[in-house]
Amino acid sequence: MRTSKMKISLALVSCVLLVCVVNAEDAVVEEVTDSSSEKAASAIEKVQYVSPEPDGDVYLAEHFDNPEAIGTKWVKSQAKKEGTDESLAKYDGLWAIEPASKEPIPGDLGLVMKSKAKHAAISALLEKPFHFTDKPMIVQYDVTLQNGQECGGAYLKLLQYDKEMRLSQFTDKTPYTIMFGPDKCGNDHKLHFIFQHKNPKNESFEEKHAKKPSTKLDEYFSDKKPHLYRLQVYPDNTFDVSVDYKIINKGSLLEDMVPPVNPPSEIDDPEDRMPSDWDEREKIPDPAAVKPEDWDEDAPEQVIDENAVKPSGWLEDEEIMIPDPTAVMPDDWDEEMDGTWEAPLIENPACESAPGCGKWTPPMMPNPEFKGKWRAPLIDNPNYRGKWRPKKIPNPDYYFDPNPFHMSSIGAVGIEVWSMSDNILFDNVIVTDDKDVADQWAAATFDIKRELVDSDGDSFVQWLVKYTNKNPWLWAVYVVAIALPVVLILSFCFGGKEKKAQAAAAAAKKSDALTPDDEAIEAEADVEGSGEEEQEEMEAEEEETAPLIEEKVVADADKSSSPRRRKSRKE
Repeated sequence: MRTSKMKISLALVSCVLLVCVVNAEDAVVEEVTDSSSEKAASAIEKVQYVSPEPDGDVYLAEHFDNPEAIGTKWVKSQAKKEGTDESLAKYDGLWAIEPASKEPIPGDLGLVMKSKAKHAAISALLEKPFHFTDKPMIVQYDVTLQNGQECGGAYLKLLQYDKEMRLSQFTDKTPYTIMFGPDKCGNDHKLHFIFQHKNPKNESFEEKHAKKPSTKLDEYFSDKKPHLYRLQVYPDNTFDVSVDYKIINKGSLLEDMVPPVNPPSEIDDPEDRMPSDWDEREKIPDPAAVKPEDWDEDAPEQVIDENAVKPSGWLEDEEIMIPDPTAVMPDDWDEEMDGTWEAPLIENPACESAPGCGKWTPPMMPNPEFKGKWRAPLIDNPNYRGKWRPKKIPNPDYYFDPNPFHMSSIGAVGIEVWSMSDNILFDNVIVTDDKDVADQWAAATFDIKRELVDSDGDSFVQWLVKYTNKNPWLWAVYVVAIALPVVLILSFCFGGKEKKAQAAAAAAKKSDALTPDDEAIEAEADVEGSGEEEQEEMEAEEEETAPLIEEKVVADADKSSSPRRRKSRKE
């Protein structure tokens, strides 16, 4: 009776819990069952975007949420590109400040390059110059290739500081300190980090390119999603490059740039020449070798097979190609203008079942006497001196710069690109020396838009996991929903059987009734008892037959004994 009450109680508790679970799940399912467009609209409405303000030391922080920024803060180039055809030299690419073309967030705007196959350039001054002293240089921005990328770049240039800088004359020749960002043409995907290194001897500048990362970059150019690009250069001459917070390239300015920052201390002597008697040949023809007398260099490589026999059924009188008997001269054929009309040739149908048609000629076969051009075998060159190399001399242009981090100061940020794809959206540019500031800026800008884009493309399972992470109490609901039914099923299936067995055992003890175990024990005892009785019977039979056997043995012995012994026995 008590067990039945417990089962009823468990059932009631489980019902209550399941009702709670169902209600919770219904609340979740209601959100999921919305159509994709309603879901996206709802997600956008929930986004609370406010134009961010940087919290910390910054040199430039641009969210592009002010449509009036072009022409005031950001200046379009009015210059022409040098060394280019006049029709292509102008920087006439169009720029606009507008929302994203897909799932725009209210109030969030970006700088969009609207033109393709045109040169476009725009730039803005930093609030204060960045000097490479004892703090890291961090530049960060996000890019959305809204139509993908066929061929072109979406990188930034950090322009060298110049008090007399004219942003309206910004071109590809304008001196820059760092170029950073994605670039692609064909199957060549790049993420540039280039800096201009100043030669301490002659003060000329040379581009130093970071080695190409091993990480695949193609997805960033094709998925049409916003991606966050960050470059950090440190006073200890190290750097790292990340995309969406994932570091994909890092290294040392002293060791991982091409060409190296510091030239070699020695170079090949440009005036040195290989001596005339220097022999670089490792092997030479054996001068003592002689061509064998039977070596025929004129023997052909192939000869006619004299043993070949014409196959049976070969049709020598039939042509391989014959005029098409079904062809008819076109009505507009003018023999005076077009010449004599001839039917087109077709394969002779008579040759289809024959081994061949036309005149038969024996096939060619490899010539067993062919040896080709005779050449003397090669031997080790006794005069071999190895590969000649010019001698080394001190490099007159050698220098050693221990701190390439000390680059030219930065005074402006510019975008100077050419692309075969339009509608490239640049957003949330920041230059700072504090990683926390860059993280906070990205959290207030990029993270919001990326979360919205990712939620739109998530599967139900991905969405449910993210939703649950935001509402951790749902994990407890899922555990209860899954574990409780399993426990109840096991309890009802196996708990009843165990209790019945215990009740039967107790009843048997009260009535002294035999149980299956008792019957098995008695059967085993009966077997043991019957075995003992059989052993006793065999021992009794042996005692009765022993005297008889002994008498018979004595009689046989008397029969086999000698006559004298038998006689003595009689006496």
